[in-house]
Amino acid sequence: MSSITIALVAFVCIFGGTLFGFFLRSALPPHHVNEESKEAVKMGAGLVATMAALVLGLLVSSSKNTLDEMNTGIVNLGAKVILLDRVLASYGPETKDVRDMIRNTLDNTIRYIWPEEHTTQRIDVIVKSTTLEKIHASISNLQPQTDTQRRIQSEAMQLSNDLALLRWTLIEQRHKSISAILLVVLCSWLAMLFTSFGMFAPRNPTVITVLGIAALSVSCALFIIVEMNNPLEGIIRVSSVPLHSAMGFLGK
Repeated sequence: MSSITIALVAFVCIFGGTLFGFFLRSALPPHHVNEESKEAVKMGAGLVATMAALVLGLLVSSSKNTLDEMNTGIVNLGAKVILLDRVLASYGPETKDVRDMIRNTLDNTIRYIWPEEHTTQRIDVIVKSTTLEKIHASISNLQPQTDTQRRIQSEAMQLSNDLALLRWTLIEQRHKSISAILLVVLCSWLAMLFTSFGMFAPRNPTVITVLGIAALSVSCALFIIVEMNNPLEGIIRVSSVPLHSAMGFLGK
């Protein structure tokens, strides 16, 4: 499911818990909602609230790390491409075709990951692409004539290997996902917590509005978590600026 769908489902479940709590209060016998019962429910609600807050904090931290790792990978990719292009430029005019291939590959990568119309993500094209392998083969097929060119070729091949490793690292990072069971359990805890709120809160527009805003806030937190956990898709995504900046340095 998309992050928006998950957030909406979470809001319905959590705020539905509040409405269910209102219903329980009117359906239960009076001695079930007296002060002693209220204190016992508060203790249980406090425990659930603490566990939910810990899990939410851990999920936010984990998702933020995923977003930061992907952003760092994109920055490193741009830097490695620039360095590889500079190294090949110092080799001589024989590397012009390879450098053009590098520029076209970077341009295609930007268009595939950040299409102008955000309707489809063609990251699978990058997964199946063999362009980096072709670039590596072209570099290895160079015929260096001097010790300097041999050193440059060796350095370029190492950079090419680094780019390939970085590419597969980014591809693997996009497969990180939050356990659906964890989200279900967290939503269940929050729904139970809001049910306890509804059981002992007065039914008036102010209370209903405040609890509704609280449920919406928690649902937005889940939305942010799921969004950051998918850094190449959705609304919260890594920027393409580092790669566009790298494009400006290639071929010069």
